Amino acid sequence: MNEIIKKNAVTYGLILGLISIVSTTLLYVIDIKLFMNWWVGGISLLINIVIGVMLVTKTKSQLNNVITFKEAFSVYFIAGVLGSTISALYNYILFNFIDPQAKETLKEMTIKYTVEMMQKFGTPTDVLNQTIAEMQKADNYSLGNIFMGLLTVYVVVAIFGLILAAILKSKSNQGL
Repeated sequence: MNEIIKKNAVTYGLILGLISIVSTTLLYVIDIKLFMNWWVGGISLLINIVIGVMLVTKTKSQLNNVITFKEAFSVYFIAGVLGSTISALYNYILFNFIDPQAKETLKEMTIKYTVEMMQKFGTPTDVLNQTIAEMQKADNYSLGNIFMGLLTVYVVVAIFGLILAAILKSKSNQGL
């Protein structure tokens, strides 16, 4: 693998991880209720998209404006996996060791929100009670659940990486 691709992937992966740690910490310190706001996820997604485009564009520029599909995908995917892994590890440490009560607070808020939504849609009481019971048993910040969430994020990173690579790859000089 090209050294420029490795260097950029690791550098931007660390940047993505650091941004995630800082933003998670800010949300946690300012108001834990912010974790429940949809726009927080939207801003996070937008930041990741912008950084991904910057990463692939910078890498292409450093490669004399020639980047293959594989190189564009690889640099983004490695950075995304590294950043996501750092983020997941931080969340695991934060919610299991630094402040385990925070994960319980988030669970209660999630249950309350889910109940309100299900009631708005007229969900039968027995289904509502079963859902609440399952949610109360769940530990969203257990190592297993964080790992499963991370696998899902890897798939999303791969899909976005494929799209980004298809858009930003160099055009072939051959008439394909």
